[in-house]
Amino acid sequence: MSDTLLRADLPSGNVPLVFVDLETTGGSVGEHRITEIGVVEVRDGQVTRWSSLVDPQQAIPPFIQQLTGITDAMVRGAPTFAELAPALFERLSGRLFVAHNASFDRGFLRAEFERAGFTFNPDVLCTVRLSRALFPAEKRHGLDALVERHALVPADRHRALADADLLWQFWQRLPGLVPGEMLAAQVERLTRRHRLAGDITDDLLDTAPAGHGVYAFFGDNDVPLYVGRSVRVRQRVRSHLSGERRSAREQRMAQQIRRVEWHATGGELGALFVEARWIAQLRPSFNRMPRISKQDPEGVPWPFDGAVLIEERDATHGQPVLQVIDRWCYLGAVASATQARSLVATSAAADAPFELSTWRILQSRLEKGLRVLPLQDSVAEGMTNAV
Repeated sequence: MSDTLLRADLPSGNVPLVFVDLETTGGSVGEHRITEIGVVEVRDGQVTRWSSLVDPQQAIPPFIQQLTGITDAMVRGAPTFAELAPALFERLSGRLFVAHNASFDRGFLRAEFERAGFTFNPDVLCTVRLSRALFPAEKRHGLDALVERHALVPADRHRALADADLLWQFWQRLPGLVPGEMLAAQVERLTRRHRLAGDITDDLLDTAPAGHGVYAFFGDNDVPLYVGRSVRVRQRVRSHLSGERRSAREQRMAQQIRRVEWHATGGELGALFVEARWIAQLRPSFNRMPRISKQDPEGVPWPFDGAVLIEERDATHGQPVLQVIDRWCYLGAVASATQARSLVATSAAADAPFELSTWRILQSRLEKGLRVLPLQDSVAEGMTNAV
């Protein structure tokens, strides 16, 4: 097969690929170490294979030795990962990292590289997820299932280079099994990119709230683009940036995103308050601006004697969270009434302008029977040590 035909057959076009498999002393990135690395590199139509045993500097458990055939004697005298790291880093850098259960292989390599003084953050494609997306009627997507289903030819099993080569064989089969547009779309959708947009990296998204919160996207020159809320902020932001949300409007927005901010709220009501405030302040171009009608008040007397608390349940951690509101001004989420008092004491709610959005949200919820508790009564209600 010519280089041109080989490149044309690849679902990723001319993007350099590395199919990677590891053998390890166990499944914990923190406790266990790599014993073997196998890499099949495909670049400009050329295929190269590389593998090495690795001295894990710890004993290989007997059941692992039985599974892989790699013994303590075999790795004794092999290079350590630190010795392999410079050349291996160069071999893998700038390539799409393809692996089966890719989070496992990427996690081990990232930890090993970090210990060796390198930062390893490749774009990643998991062939388990790809198989599930392309063949949803199939129940099994392990490597043995792929071998059986797609007539792959194993040179060995549970050895790093042989398993990496099976992934390369699977990749070569795909253009003959799946329509080209569908294949390209799924590869694009499932590729987890380290740099998603502007200064936004996959590592940065790992620090976003896993639960309720609000997020804001900004474009060039920090122009506000969009404010949204979600019960799972991290997942929602990643879906915007990875192309999983496919409307034409969302695609236009995703192309313009350069920066993201977020704020954890601990509950749905808090997310409503913060989202409304951010939209009013930022006036992002991809949000619909709330209409102000003649019936909307310009100011309403605060019906409570001081700040109030609304208890919600943090679905992520299963803990209660208290939303604090004072004089139609949302102050934030806290874990206890004691913290709420400190928040009220340091706020400027008394001098803050009337927040129409907060009034709208709270008024509609009060009409539906929302229970609020004056902060001064929270001791009697046993909320001083909430959480």
